[in-house]
Amino acid sequence: MRFTICPFMLILIGLTLLSSTQVGAGVTPLTAGECANMQADGVITSVNPVSCKRLCRVNFQYINFEGATAVGNIVVLDAVADQTEAIFTALFERRFPIHQSVAMENYQGNDEAAMMDNNTSAFNGRRMTEGSSWSKHAYGVAIDINPLQNPYISFSDDGHAKVLPAASAQAYVNRNDLRSNKDTRTGMVESVVEIFARHGFITWGGEWDSPIDYQHFEIGSGEFIQGLIKQTPDAARETFKRYAQSYRDCAAYSTETHSVKKRVACVEQVRK
Repeated sequence: MRFTICPFMLILIGLTLLSSTQVGAGVTPLTAGECANMQADGVITSVNPVSCKRLCRVNFQYINFEGATAVGNIVVLDAVADQTEAIFTALFERRFPIHQSVAMENYQGNDEAAMMDNNTSAFNGRRMTEGSSWSKHAYGVAIDINPLQNPYISFSDDGHAKVLPAASAQAYVNRNDLRSNKDTRTGMVESVVEIFARHGFITWGGEWDSPIDYQHFEIGSGEFIQGLIKQTPDAARETFKRYAQSYRDCAAYSTETHSVKKRVACVEQVRK
C-alpha cells in the first residue's frame, strides 16, 4: 500500500518536532565582536585569568515568575558549557522560575547592579565580593541564580550583617519554605541544589558560614580549575564531564537514604 504525505501533514510533523525541543537552547563560542563588547563594557579585561576565546554563551529557555516561557543566556568557560546547558534544561523541565538572565554587559560588569536587578548570570571578570582574589566568576565556572530570592549575606567582626541585594533582607533571609500563615515563596534554590551538583557545580554558597551566598554555585578547587584551563577545550570538556559523572555515580550507588546527607557525602568524595 502506498501512502502520500500532503504538505499540511509535513507542517504538522515539523511543528511536533519543534515543540519537542527547546527552541533557543544551545552552546556557541563567543565571537570576536562579542568579546569586544564585553571588553568595552568592563566585563572582561586583558588581565582576566581566562581569555575570551575560552568562553561560550549558553542560550536556554526558562520559566519566569509569571509562568511564561522566556529565553536567557549566560557566559561560561568552554569546559563547563555542556553541563551548564543541561542544568538549565533540567530547571526548565522542573519549571523552576527564573526572573531573568541577560548579558552582564547590561550592567558594565557591576555585580551589585546585576543583583539589584535580580539577574541570573555566570561569567564576570571581577574580584571576589568584598575581597581581592579573583572570583570563580572570572573563570566562568560559577553561576548566580535569582539574587533577590537567594541573597548574599556577609558579616563584620562585630556581628553586623550585610545583605545583598538589600531588598532581600525582609523577605528571603528566612529560608524556611513552609511557614504558618505565610505564602509559599518560589525561586529559592534549595529545591534544585541537587541539579547543580549532578552537573559538576557541587559547591553551593548557601552552605558556607561567612559569607553565606545562597545564589552561588561553583565547581571544584582552584587547582582543578587551573587544570581545566591548561587543557584543550575538548579535553577540558571531557574532564569536566567525567567529574560530573563521578558525582552521579556516587549518588546512584550510595546506600544513604537522607537526600542531603547523600549529596554532602558525594560532594566530599568527588571534590577536587
